[in-house]
Amino acid sequence: MNTPERPAHTVDPKLLEILVCPLTKGPLDYDAEKQELISRSAKLAYPIRDGIPIMLPEEARPIE
Repeated sequence: MNTPERPAHTVDPKLLEILVCPLTKGPLDYDAEKQELISRSAKLAYPIRDGIPIMLPEEARPIE
């Protein structure tokens, strides 16, 4: 299968459509500048490293 190349530090849009917060199962907002997925309901920001979302609560950063 031939997949088109994405620029470095981007996340597959199809992946973003299906990912939810592992704690609340709520939607996530993509912050391209900070390379994070934001769960407003859990008040957590999950990091994205090398284009891979790290969906572990212990890796997430608390947000206000």
